[in-house]
Amino acid sequence: MKGIVGKRKLLRIFVDLEDKYEGKPLWEYILKLVKEKGLAGATVFKAAAGIGAHSELHTFSVWRLSQNIPVVVEIIDREEKIRDFLKVLDEILEEGLVVLEDVEVVSYRHREK
Repeated sequence: MKGIVGKRKLLRIFVDLEDKYEGKPLWEYILKLVKEKGLAGATVFKAAAGIGAHSELHTFSVWRLSQNIPVVVEIIDREEKIRDFLKVLDEILEEGLVVLEDVEVVSYRHREK
């Protein structure tokens, strides 16, 4: 998939681990949409801590049953594909932060199946 190398857009979505859409974790639903829409790929990062829109500290604690910590979904692809995906994302995202950046992919390597 050398076609991903070059000037691209990085879409970064900040949500909480406990956010849901149609009963599933929101980050998982976003990954499903990435696959359905044929985007190059996505990565989900679980953060150690963060402060959200309501200035509440979200952090991991072994003493709590629920862990509402920040999750970041990153997607890199061509601008037109990212812009189309933003329209879909706008329909499902109730709360969160979405950031779009210019990036240059200098290398993308993977083993052949």
